[in-house]
Amino acid sequence: MLTKVQRWFSPTRSESKNCIKVFLLAALITTIIFLPFIICDKGLFIFYGDYNVQQIPFYQYAHDAIRSGEVGWSWYTDLGSNFVGSYGFYLLGSPFFWLTIPFPSSWVPYLMAPLFILKFSIAATTSYAFIRRFTKTPHMAIIGAMMYAFSSFSIYNIFFNHFHEVIAFFPLLLIGLEELVMNNRKGLFAMAVALNVFTNYFFFAGQVAFLVLYFFLRCLCLDFRINLKKFGLLAAESIIGVLIALVLFLPCICSLMGNPRTDNMLTGFNMLFYYNPQRYGLILQSMFFPADMPARANFFPDSNAKWCSVAAWLPLFSMAGVLTFLREKRKHWLKTLIIVLITMSLVPILNSAFFAFNSSYYARWFYMMVLMMSLATVIVLENKKMDISFGIKTTFIITCLFAIIGIIPTTEDGKTTYFSAPGYPTMFWINVLIAILCIVIAAFILQKYRKTKTRLYRSSLIALCAIIVVNGVVQVSWGKMQNVDYVYRNVVDRGLNAEFQLDDSEFYRIDVYDGMDNWPMYWRMPTIQAFQSVVPASIMEFYPAVGVDRDVASRPEPKYYGLRELLSVKYIFAENNADNKKTNLDLPPNCVLYDNQNGFDIYENKNFIPMGFTYDSYITQEQFDDSFEDTRDRLLVNSILLDEEQIQKYSGLLEHYIGDTNISDEELTDICEDRRRYTCDTFETSGNGFDATITLKEENLVFFSVPYDKGWTATVNGEPVEIEKVNVGFMAVKCASGENTIEFHYSTPGLKLGFIGTIVGVALFLLYLLLCKKLEKRNPKEFAYNPKGHLEELKNDSLQPTRTEIYQEYELNHPNILIRQVSSSEKDTDLSDQDDPIDKT
Repeated sequence: MLTKVQRWFSPTRSESKNCIKVFLLAALITTIIFLPFIICDKGLFIFYGDYNVQQIPFYQYAHDAIRSGEVGWSWYTDLGSNFVGSYGFYLLGSPFFWLTIPFPSSWVPYLMAPLFILKFSIAATTSYAFIRRFTKTPHMAIIGAMMYAFSSFSIYNIFFNHFHEVIAFFPLLLIGLEELVMNNRKGLFAMAVALNVFTNYFFFAGQVAFLVLYFFLRCLCLDFRINLKKFGLLAAESIIGVLIALVLFLPCICSLMGNPRTDNMLTGFNMLFYYNPQRYGLILQSMFFPADMPARANFFPDSNAKWCSVAAWLPLFSMAGVLTFLREKRKHWLKTLIIVLITMSLVPILNSAFFAFNSSYYARWFYMMVLMMSLATVIVLENKKMDISFGIKTTFIITCLFAIIGIIPTTEDGKTTYFSAPGYPTMFWINVLIAILCIVIAAFILQKYRKTKTRLYRSSLIALCAIIVVNGVVQVSWGKMQNVDYVYRNVVDRGLNAEFQLDDSEFYRIDVYDGMDNWPMYWRMPTIQAFQSVVPASIMEFYPAVGVDRDVASRPEPKYYGLRELLSVKYIFAENNADNKKTNLDLPPNCVLYDNQNGFDIYENKNFIPMGFTYDSYITQEQFDDSFEDTRDRLLVNSILLDEEQIQKYSGLLEHYIGDTNISDEELTDICEDRRRYTCDTFETSGNGFDATITLKEENLVFFSVPYDKGWTATVNGEPVEIEKVNVGFMAVKCASGENTIEFHYSTPGLKLGFIGTIVGVALFLLYLLLCKKLEKRNPKEFAYNPKGHLEELKNDSLQPTRTEIYQEYELNHPNILIRQVSSSEKDTDLSDQDDPIDKT
């Protein structure tokens, strides 16, 4: 049985069959890793942290929104958000997400694990196709593909489900570039650019930085056939690819405008040195050990790099092949590239180049370095003249040196202890054991089978797959061990399966005290608690103005009573604790217990102000700035904040408030009662905006706590009106006395122009292919597709097969193509044995 399996997964002469086998092998390995957890979770895959509170609810919510056509404005994302702008980063461009659309909503959480299997499999297949260009036979290309697809970067980022799309499709960019330059294949690079922009525009910014570096270093190779014409073709395909993706790319860029997270850049010495010295150790350690779990810093607990994806370990061979390759005296573009990438990871400003020079630290570009390190490793494994024993020994020594961290003494309260420096000692020693075990197994395999390629391949593949499974199961288990029963109850019982019977006669928001992030998204309830990184800039502007931190999530503390009234919060949810006692809550004044449902105490806010209300007075920006941060939320309930221009326009409608800005709980209750005098009679939401009606005694501004965005337009009684940005980040419109019908319509900024750009891009792409066909007919030598063109690059590369081998192998697989005879002077020495002929087409 084992022999049959080995034969089935052995490479063949057909590269298409090899790709299928790599895909199926990766699918099998991923299934083995995930299956125990799927069984444990009764068909689901539940992890911890961001995966549970973002990936699962985002997938299901976006799935439902698209099927219902509500893709303009999202009422379930924070205080309201541009749907395309908010979810373009997470999933809207992912082909894997769109595979869920035909299925019912209840199926979506159960599809997460199968999609993971598909992503890992495609990552292995695309990386194989890239690595195969630089190997003599398919054998080691398969090893490299498995190392890339299952590197510590991939396992770490199971936490971030949407990162795996990028890992899977990135190699296509390099394949497209190589095919255009070396083989004159047109169109592939443009399609790869479009796919990667669609998939994730944020990661594409880093891919552009890498491609520039990759292209420059490849140009230093004499056999990399670049000229002005091909450079022009590359530029044209780059532009066409971006244009094709513009329907999603442009709206996403528009949604980021004004977001403070995109403006911060490194300055001063922070450009040159990380302020935390432990981060240097973490970066280097990540190349020699399985990665720490996100949010579970272990080797360097004070590196301040949680969730930053610092992971670059290759299973089985670790850095042995890479260090051996770097030791070689021969000049090679890949050697230079790896050195440059490692250097960039250690210099803050260079590291930030992969994230548009943002000041936030991330290592989420390491998958690109991992692919290069995988390629270097397989080149070493193929070339018997390269002494890999140096890499094995050096890797073993460095691994042992890092392991010393586990025994260094620490002092706390005057007491010295050992074995407590790591954040999680048990997991620390498990990772050390896996890393050392890999080096020992690799050394044994290389010593015993180095001279026999087939045995080296088979033994390496079996050991590699075993290590991948062990490491994958260990890492996922460690993540799921964070209170398994509690997590399952939160996600399934109180998330996916939760149902509540509440008043549905009017629009309101809810608040959740000390609960799991994004519970309301599971329940499809508007909320003021949200964990979503990409929201309107007005939200990012509003919360800090009232003293609430807003980075990746909106989590206003209970002490901000006024926010609950201003933002139309009607119900407050508080989970019962383990012994079924009520949690000590800091409830706003005038809150009463409404009911207990699904394990939650639900309190009704009697100070609730319905959506759409008026004010009697206004305050100036100076008054707002001079007030205490802790009272600004209450002040905004009492008086509307207007800028100087708005004061000039509306001072006749409102009085200037000059009273005390420090408002008590009792005064807040009275103010809420006053605000409810004139509120909207009806307020109906949709995916394209909202409609409201209100009856006023006299003309006034009607305030809506809906985030201001450039995509909004409004009419009152059928007449277009100007939307005022008030209270830092919300909207108001002027209404006349008597009955008023208010309509707000939302059009996603950049969507129409982006759609036109995509149509133009597709048209240009087709025209480009037609023009290339004509050029190929006129000058086939220079422009025609040449499937063996990239083989020419290998002929003078001492790390690759000789010219004689290349042409003989190619002629064997293509008997109908005339290959010129190779002179005896060109016959180089044999560098390594080959079992299978080369078929690079």
